[in-house]
Amino acid sequence: MRRILPLASAMFAFVIGCGDNAPAEDPGIVEGPCQILDPSAPPDFVATIPCKADFNALGDDPIDATLPSAKSVKLVLDQVDSDHLYFQNTQKYQVHYQFCSAHLSGNGLPVVPPLGTFNSSEYFSPDRRFVLAAVTYYELADAWVVELSPYDTASAAMIEKVFLAAKNATYFGKALKFHPTSQALSAVAATLPPSVPVITTDELYAGINFQPLALGTAVGRLHFTTVANLAAGEYLSYQDIAVIDSAPNDIGVVQGTITQEFQTPLSHINILAHNRKTPNMGLRNALTDATLLPFKDKLVKLNVTASGWTVESISQADAEAYWAAHQPTPVVLPPLDLTVRALADIALVTPNPTGAETLKGNILKAIPSYGGKAANYAVLFNTPGLPVRKAFGIPVYYYDKFMRDNGFFARVDAMLADATFRTDPGTRDAMLAQLRTDMIAAPMDPQFEADLAAKVAAGFADVTKLKFRSSSNSEDLSAFPCAGCYDSFGGLVTDLADMSRAVRQTWASVWSFRGFELRSYYSVDHKSVGMAILAHQAFVGESSNGVAVTANPFDPSGLDPAFYINVQAGEDAEVVSPPPGVSSDQFLYYYSQPNQPISFLAHSNLISAGTTVLSTAQTYQLGMVMDQVHKRFSEVYGPASGNTGWYGMDIEFKFASPDGVAAPTCFIKQARPYPTPFVNQ
Repeated sequence: MRRILPLASAMFAFVIGCGDNAPAEDPGIVEGPCQILDPSAPPDFVATIPCKADFNALGDDPIDATLPSAKSVKLVLDQVDSDHLYFQNTQKYQVHYQFCSAHLSGNGLPVVPPLGTFNSSEYFSPDRRFVLAAVTYYELADAWVVELSPYDTASAAMIEKVFLAAKNATYFGKALKFHPTSQALSAVAATLPPSVPVITTDELYAGINFQPLALGTAVGRLHFTTVANLAAGEYLSYQDIAVIDSAPNDIGVVQGTITQEFQTPLSHINILAHNRKTPNMGLRNALTDATLLPFKDKLVKLNVTASGWTVESISQADAEAYWAAHQPTPVVLPPLDLTVRALADIALVTPNPTGAETLKGNILKAIPSYGGKAANYAVLFNTPGLPVRKAFGIPVYYYDKFMRDNGFFARVDAMLADATFRTDPGTRDAMLAQLRTDMIAAPMDPQFEADLAAKVAAGFADVTKLKFRSSSNSEDLSAFPCAGCYDSFGGLVTDLADMSRAVRQTWASVWSFRGFELRSYYSVDHKSVGMAILAHQAFVGESSNGVAVTANPFDPSGLDPAFYINVQAGEDAEVVSPPPGVSSDQFLYYYSQPNQPISFLAHSNLISAGTTVLSTAQTYQLGMVMDQVHKRFSEVYGPASGNTGWYGMDIEFKFASPDGVAAPTCFIKQARPYPTPFVNQ
């Protein structure tokens, strides 16, 4: 959802450039004579907008891309000066404060105060001088709207006043509607008179057919398929651009992805796309799209940008030259530390720094023995106030010993030397599946099993089940995208055989087909992967599951701070890759704003209409936790570490009962750095 910032910032949006997909403007809208003689040098403001050329000359892209295909002109209504209306040159004055302080301060008018005072009064005070808004055209939805900042507390009377003023001063006035950009503004909109028609975000989304997620250029064979076909064993080549009915939970190495159903920014394939630097987009009816179909099974160049997407033919020679030029640099994983053998309480895996130590240094020290997931979880555990379950780490030493004791590394060597294994994906898949089966059935070191039983008896006898989660040295690395590569399994604490099986299953997931293919593409030495394990108390009484980013993934400037949250109701609910036709609650939470508004992007269809997965109190609890996580890891991945670019932490969370009886509360399962969503290739 588009927002109007009170902060000094640049603006940003996605504007579709695929002519056949864009609806025509309302033919009943009649333009008048333009008043801007030189569109390349528009004035600082105008009182009316009589034509589309004037609108385009003054307008700019909104700061974020939650709703693509938009252009906005900011406007100011001065209630002190007889409700004088100004449409500001939004390319020059990108925020309201810049324009007001330059043109509406002094010279017979009240002096505009400093930015902080301006923000607190002009967005929150009932006695404000200005009503600040924007008129926006959403091209794909063919909708002209008036919008306020989601945290604006304007009354219905203020909204009506600014809406009617904009309607009477623009050539598109008769088509204008009010678009509430938050739950709070939706409540106010319900009280507006019939003279102010309202359009919801859901209604705007219904008219949008393109969703840009990862920007960039890809060259490959345009391969049409379905999630069902992939699940049934269809193979994709690294030379494919996959057009799929919906987003699969994971996907092999491909040059780009287009899904018929829209995705969440936190889907595995979107995170993989950002890490791999391959384009990823949603396109409604992609499998039957008239632009794509002529290129089915042909070599193409796909370009996904902030302004739309294009596809064109490319020759075999040019394609091969492109692949050669864009082959990834071989990745060398952090070396394993096989000297550590302790099944360590999680607090000891990454201790808080003392003396000359740093948190980043302690994490890097922990990864070679306990893996990235356990290292970051230990930081969460050692941060006062964060709700995490008690846990322990199983070092990579035991995986390495298991592989050697049972001759599995020698077996891997033999597979890698097999020409058919190397060249035929079906053979690779079958042989890897057999390897995993044999690993799960192989004997475990008796001493390790005894140590595991003793560890559980000493610290986890009060729980029913443990979750054994993958924690390798090949996850969450900037040079090697491995989101969702490996699996995790649960085991009953009263059944040593069940826990041993869960450990072996987690170790065996190293040799999944998807993980193997990804490592091969990045020239990773397969035997350099080490699988440590994070073991923590399993959850009971779950009411919801979710993923979130501690920053706004739709805002490249970082000046529109919000938390992005994707949550679904139910135990073990799938949020990053839901079944076809299932939607979850997705929203931006403006935690740092005084009234903490929420802007919904989508709603769960598994709960009653008009309800939300999280209550207001639960959303606030989650916000406090996310704020802590964001600040805690800043010295490792964020501004406190010297990172001057975009920074956000990707977290997994649950609302679950702590004992299966009490009311559900928030728990954090995982935290890792989220790749920047704004890298054009």
